[in-house]
Amino acid sequence: SMVGDGEMGRWGDGEMGRWGDGEMGRWGDGEMGRRGDGEMGRWGDGEMGRRGDGGREILPEMYCAGCGAKVGSKTLEKVLKRLSVKENPNIIIGLDNPDDAAVLQVPPGQLLVQTVDYFRSLIDDPYIFGQIATNHCLSDIFAMGATPQSALAIATIPYSTEDKIEETLYQLMSGANKILQESQSNLIGGHTSEGAQLAFGLSCNGLVAPNQILRKSGMKPGQMLILTKAIGKGTLFAADMRYQAKGRWIEQAIASMLLSNQTAAQVFLEYGATACTDITGFGLLGHLVEMVKASQVGVELYLDAIPILPGARETIQRGITSSLHSQNLRQAIYLNNATQVSDWVKYQLLFDPQTSGGLLAAIPSENVDECIKKLKMFGHQQSCLIGKVILAPEVMPIILRNGEFRI
Repeated sequence: SMVGDGEMGRWGDGEMGRWGDGEMGRWGDGEMGRRGDGEMGRWGDGEMGRRGDGGREILPEMYCAGCGAKVGSKTLEKVLKRLSVKENPNIIIGLDNPDDAAVLQVPPGQLLVQTVDYFRSLIDDPYIFGQIATNHCLSDIFAMGATPQSALAIATIPYSTEDKIEETLYQLMSGANKILQESQSNLIGGHTSEGAQLAFGLSCNGLVAPNQILRKSGMKPGQMLILTKAIGKGTLFAADMRYQAKGRWIEQAIASMLLSNQTAAQVFLEYGATACTDITGFGLLGHLVEMVKASQVGVELYLDAIPILPGARETIQRGITSSLHSQNLRQAIYLNNATQVSDWVKYQLLFDPQTSGGLLAAIPSENVDECIKKLKMFGHQQSCLIGKVILAPEVMPIILRNGEFRI
């Protein structure tokens, strides 16, 4: 969620919220990557050999970079007209009256929380991908105990005809806008470009009261750890790329990614959580290590209690892992007893990267049963008690246990 020198929301020249050429929140200034006489120079989808002003064929290797890679202004204008964006009194300048940058009002007594994420699509449906990516990007806001306010989009649309680019962008942004509106957040601008693969992300803003911030550093001995989503997405989608995953496995993984973490965060606050994080690219163990180090405590983690997605056991046992898995394995140095447990079935899944993963929170032990009951009532059916916080051991801080969980 933090970029560069650790100052949240700063990029490049140090001016908060300004990206690249300093045009924050702009969807385009009318000079959207025109080439030659305005023909966009695409190749493919039946548009072989479109010509520029010199009559030369514009070949694939001649696609421009920089601002010449932007999606055309007319295409962008059509997409924005098709989107429905709700009004928000705290958005002074947004998409309804766009300018060089968006202008936001931070209510008295609130702090601004900022985060950013962006990645290539892991599915073929831009509408569903827009929803998944938006859930993923908003999760950092929820994990901090904050309420989302607004978001800037970053989209890369595959090279194609103008009509195809328009429809792909519309489907992508419709999916993103659906999730933003459900979370009471607003799309306020962004940047679109053409590229080789579909990719999407958001720079999200949230609001939080100073006494409500959830940090990774808040774990206390005696507390219990609750995880809200099953793990295994990394190995499942790695298998899907190899045509070795069953359709129902991928469907259930997508259903998990489409579940927002917003209500889970609200439930955790209600039941006294003092620390929280979302489980994403570094895997369950990697993100737990961040919490343990920040809190200077130890953890007993019960492998049998950790929920896994259908099919993940089968794919991980075949040795199918995400490309990030090997780097995540380095976190095994923080395990007290790694050599004793490395052959356990679920061990490798601790390092599996998650897209739109669940929340991991530390709450008082007396609140566990009611908290899990409430989480499931709000649709977080995979929520489980997976460990407990202990005093920091003299050696490595995380101890893996097998068998039945004991409070």
